[in-house]
Amino acid sequence: MTSRLLAQKIVIIGLGLVLLAMSGASFYHSRRLKEPVVLGPGVTAVKQLADYFEPLRGTANNCNVYLLEGRERGATMLVLGGSHPEEPAGRLVAWILAENAVVQKGRLIVILSANRSASTVTRLGGAYPPDFSIVTPWGSQTFRMGDRWTNPLDQWPDPEVYFHYPSRQQLAFVDIRNVNRAWPGRPNGTLTEQTAYGFMELIKREQVDIAIDLHEAELQYPVISTIVTHQRGQDMATIVSMTLTDMEGFKIGTEFSPRTLHGLSHREIGDYSPALSLLFEAPEPFLDATRGITTREQLLTGKDEFVVKAGKHGLLFEKIDEKGWPIDVRVGRHASALLQVAETWGEDHPDKLLVITEVPRYKDVIEKGVGSYLRDPAKGAGRVVYE
Repeated sequence: MTSRLLAQKIVIIGLGLVLLAMSGASFYHSRRLKEPVVLGPGVTAVKQLADYFEPLRGTANNCNVYLLEGRERGATMLVLGGSHPEEPAGRLVAWILAENAVVQKGRLIVILSANRSASTVTRLGGAYPPDFSIVTPWGSQTFRMGDRWTNPLDQWPDPEVYFHYPSRQQLAFVDIRNVNRAWPGRPNGTLTEQTAYGFMELIKREQVDIAIDLHEAELQYPVISTIVTHQRGQDMATIVSMTLTDMEGFKIGTEFSPRTLHGLSHREIGDYSPALSLLFEAPEPFLDATRGITTREQLLTGKDEFVVKAGKHGLLFEKIDEKGWPIDVRVGRHASALLQVAETWGEDHPDKLLVITEVPRYKDVIEKGVGSYLRDPAKGAGRVVYE
């Protein structure tokens, strides 16, 4: 071997080690990035999911549970953000609730990281950014980007076929790490199944009346810009849909949960508890297969020329133009929808109201931006916890 060839190999090995170190540092930082939450005036307690199912203690999915209890008794609403952390609008709405909401009547239970493990990894081969930042009046706040599935470091290996429990329905093998294919969960199952089981225990113990799971979807997916509802929530979801479409300035439809499709929150929560179960879907072009380069800017602006072109060829189930689908629009839709659910519930249950204040609606978020509703951790005065 010539000295020149040896030198080339040394250089190549050296470059490989540098790339390995850089990527390793990035993965380490992403998995351990602390996301501050400044507890708003309405938060009366912070528990952990392990308080409802002890085996989750010490695991990546032992997430925070934020309780906001009003002075007067009423209905209890559970809001799940972060079931799929690659859909950030749901997590950001939950952040706004934890940092701003005040409950006058009833109770609000907020989850920011329903699958916390999935927020510590991005989609393999997807070239996703590891994080993104929201500009605020006091600077910016950085959030983990996340994936759809539990981190393989926390749950592995995947089976050839995933048999959902207890239906035994066959689902895609990778969905064994998808918390929204694992409901109602099981106590001796995988980490993802145990997570869903923990939430079911929470729902039962806290006597939740309404459960809302916040999501986003690619524009090539037919279930989009809609409220998916269990059959017991169909009347309420329909009224909410019509009210928002008529009064809020954006269109949102209603889909009924298929009785034979198992594992999803809008089906199993309603089947295995008294709670009315709803799931919201907002448009997120970042997830589309026809997208361009997956950048932080694309995630937040919702703009993509390739997705626009796909729409011109009739390949989408939601409209898009050069304005895109900005994060403020997506967050605003979810905020107004959950507030309208609370109001509609109260019209049907005047003896068991749920009154939530200090939460922005659609037009407020668009006008002021998501960052206007995020609090400065430096001014948290002992009221800061981390996700």
